[in-house]
Amino acid sequence: MTDDDLHRLAEDALRERGFLPRFSPGALAEAQDRRRTGPLRPGDARDLRQLAWFSIDNDDTRDLDQLSVAEPLRGGATRLLVAVADVEAFVPVGSALDEHAAVNTTSVYTAAGVYPMLPETLSTDLSSLHEGEERLAVVVDLRVEADGAVSGASLYAAIVVNHAKLAYDAVSAWLADESLPLPRLDEVPRLAEQLRLHDALAARLARRRHEHGALNMTTASARPVFAGGRLVDLRADEKNRAKDLIAELMIAANSATARFLDQHGFPSLRRFLRAPQRWDRIEALAALHGGRLPDEPDAAALDRFLSRSRQADPAGFADLSLAVVKLLGAGEYLAAGPTRPGQGHFGLAVHDYAHTTAPNRRFPDLVMQRLVKAALAGKPPPYTVEALDGIARHCTEQQGRANAVERQVLKAAAAFLLDQRIGEVFDAVVTGVASKGTFVRLRQPLVEGRVMRGFEGLDVGDTTRVRLVAVDPHQGHIDFEGVA
Repeated sequence: MTDDDLHRLAEDALRERGFLPRFSPGALAEAQDRRRTGPLRPGDARDLRQLAWFSIDNDDTRDLDQLSVAEPLRGGATRLLVAVADVEAFVPVGSALDEHAAVNTTSVYTAAGVYPMLPETLSTDLSSLHEGEERLAVVVDLRVEADGAVSGASLYAAIVVNHAKLAYDAVSAWLADESLPLPRLDEVPRLAEQLRLHDALAARLARRRHEHGALNMTTASARPVFAGGRLVDLRADEKNRAKDLIAELMIAANSATARFLDQHGFPSLRRFLRAPQRWDRIEALAALHGGRLPDEPDAAALDRFLSRSRQADPAGFADLSLAVVKLLGAGEYLAAGPTRPGQGHFGLAVHDYAHTTAPNRRFPDLVMQRLVKAALAGKPPPYTVEALDGIARHCTEQQGRANAVERQVLKAAAAFLLDQRIGEVFDAVVTGVASKGTFVRLRQPLVEGRVMRGFEGLDVGDTTRVRLVAVDPHQGHIDFEGVA
């Protein structure tokens, strides 16, 4: 199977689920016109180009949405600034670009490549926070106390420059061993100091969230590897220290932005995760691993159990984490307003939460940025709560469909790789049990498929052994049977 084969399959899968895999001529023309006219620069944007901004993302990421910088304050507090790319300045409401983004609602990351929400003229160029380039941003300026509490926040427009584009794996390795090389470390003054400060700050933020019941899990996703235009492997793309660092900063910035809109009496789009419907199965899993959970959903108790399990069985923790993630279910969007409070996020242990820090990649973040900029300008909200209700429903539906496309294309790639391994037996963990079938994920390679026979008695989180019986790369089918 070639890259072109996967690309055609991905486009077909996107169209079948209501996505627009290609941009209209009008949207492309608008994107090119933005190159000529540039963004609308607000007159009150602060000049923060001199601050030691940097980014951490995947090695190959080109749509950079956030930068950060920090400074120590008296009493053990820290000032954290998170700069979010000002995408709203390029994508006005009602434009062809906006209409495309409103349909797709997200960039879709498949084994065949990325299908961006916005044309690459914008998302990987003009509105991306590239190293060495002046960019407009919305800055979330936070004061974080020594115990990890966010005690103050302000938002404003600014001009920023990314002084160092860093990668997760390299930063994670350097944080563990500072003798290792790290690009830009010698060229950017105080970059090492910034990384140490960020790492310590993220640890404080994480510790406070976990004290309130945030879940600490380890999961891995499969990343396709191509050589000479052909798929050759699916490798684990695992969490690491640098990814956790950025996640903590984004959670803090997202929560502060949601509270900012509340304080201004504005409606907003919130991200929430309801208490798990299959808490009884999570209880059973805990019992199988020597733990005990209360009868009602309790995030703090679950996190304590997960922490003990990580220490007792580090090798098996990824399987347990995957099972719990599947049982927790997917997050959703909803509209909140002055008379309609938002709902909490069970997994993150935060009440005021929204998606705001990736406006190049997610439509809810772009909508939130429009609301923030209207509040900053003293203008009325550009959306009513009723309009946000419709956007929330559509974004939730499209996120589920995007995940389905990503799974389908990944399974097609995996089926191609497993084509010569029919009859082999693999260790697996059960990831889904529903009317449509029982599904497992192999430990190596990271491949999911359906158990066609011998699945009786299996439930999410069970470990089992399965035999590969059939694959269909073009349909993305991988079929197993249970091995007694």
